[in-house]
Amino acid sequence: MAAIQQVAVVGGTHGNEFSGIYLIRHYQRHPELLQRQSFHAWTLFANPEAYRANKRYLDADLNRQFRREDLDNPALSNYEQSRAKVIDAVLGPKGNPKVDLVIDLHNTTSNMGPVLILTQAGDFYNQLAAYVKMKMPEAVISCDEDLLPAEDHKLLCTTGRYGVIVEVGPQPQSVLRQDVLEQMHSMTQHILDFADLYNRQALPALPSEVEAYRYLHSIKLPLNEQGERLGMVHSRVQDQDFKAIEPGEPIFKLFDGKELTYQGDTTVYPSFINEAAYYDNNLAMSLNEKITLAVPPVAGH
Repeated sequence: MAAIQQVAVVGGTHGNEFSGIYLIRHYQRHPELLQRQSFHAWTLFANPEAYRANKRYLDADLNRQFRREDLDNPALSNYEQSRAKVIDAVLGPKGNPKVDLVIDLHNTTSNMGPVLILTQAGDFYNQLAAYVKMKMPEAVISCDEDLLPAEDHKLLCTTGRYGVIVEVGPQPQSVLRQDVLEQMHSMTQHILDFADLYNRQALPALPSEVEAYRYLHSIKLPLNEQGERLGMVHSRVQDQDFKAIEPGEPIFKLFDGKELTYQGDTTVYPSFINEAAYYDNNLAMSLNEKITLAVPPVAGH
């Protein structure tokens, strides 16, 4: 078992998601909140220029620039693409990183609550999920393309040997909410505690399995042939992140009064419902399946 020696807590990957930015500033003023007995932790402000401009990004979404082949491509040189190469040099290089665990802090405008997003599969992640869920029962565990090879992942947190996203909402863009900030702080502290206990082989007994949601695909708002929106997310779905949608249930309400129903043949669980940042792509929500993660027993229990 390779120990976690270096941990990076990243805020401001998106410049208008304020909780992570203000939380890393708090940790910079109070570094004792980051440090644990068995590793060194530090903070990184990922996209300060987007923050100064009060935008999600300047040229491109920074959190989509971390595929290995893109990092190695000098032709990708706009601000965020260049910034990704700098971050990869600091945390990575991806594939042989200096940092063992990257914790990337995000906000969503969707009513998702505190969500731990796992980007890879494996015992470490499943034990982490079980520990966070045990300490924070309101937390939701989400698996985002966790079967994809790390080098093909576009997300910043995949630069580390391990990487997770703390995603908390609802919070409007460029706004702070006390409850959201406190939930983000709590989940981050639980992740840091887990890494320290993992290193010291001092984890408590964990449940043998943990409920999670695995991303399937995203669906778009209804559009006409000119790409203009014809309707909106149905009120019965709005704010109901991770609540079941059954085949045939309404998911969109058109401006002419008609309802559109879910045409799939299995139960799905939506997330990022009506996320403001995704309107540039007309994405209405992500759909997930409910899964169970098997948690390997902790040594000594």
